[in-house]
Amino acid sequence: MVLLRGALIEYASDFLGPLPNVVIFQFNPDTLTRNISIPQRPTGVSSRETSQAGEIPVERINFTAHFSAADQLDSGNIIAETLGISPQLAALEKMVYPSNFIGELLGEALDAIGDAIGLGGNDDCPTQPIPREQYPQILFIWGATRVLPVLIDSMSITEQQYDSFLNPIQAEVALTLAVASNPEDKVGKGALKYSNVAKEAQAIINLANTVELAIDLIPF
Repeated sequence: MVLLRGALIEYASDFLGPLPNVVIFQFNPDTLTRNISIPQRPTGVSSRETSQAGEIPVERINFTAHFSAADQLDSGNIIAETLGISPQLAALEKMVYPSNFIGELLGEALDAIGDAIGLGGNDDCPTQPIPREQYPQILFIWGATRVLPVLIDSMSITEQQYDSFLNPIQAEVALTLAVASNPEDKVGKGALKYSNVAKEAQAIINLANTVELAIDLIPF
């Protein structure tokens, strides 16, 4: 039996080139909660009829991902022995920051070191305008029929055990994902369309399964 694993994948707008960040869940979460928030419907003069819809409902997905270095430590994995599960946690954290945030921090750190040892540049040099930062584009993959473009609304990391170098070797990460109802990039649009078509197909299958029951319920 093949075990499919859930994953979060950060991608570029056209999905070309190497993927910048991938987190495959070491253990699939035992539970997953989906909350669908329905925006307030139009009222008063803005309402034309009682069934008029408002904005598109927003779906949020909540779950807790578990990470442990136990198996890797037992097998002598050099990364686990050196860093524990820090790489997995760092990859997750990277997904909540604007795409070039970590790079800018690294650049600032290098500049600070250069200034400290007298290798800094001229502060009077003209500067370039800073482009608007964007959050990473992320796909949440959960089985064959759910491939959703999401943003991470919240992330809570609980580090539970450490090795002798204080690297975390066990942790829980509580995540809240907001499904993008109108993604701007073609990969996100395609993923959302695919998942919606799969959901429509499942609804049709459910209708086929309930035809016999419906016939029994109709008195004529």
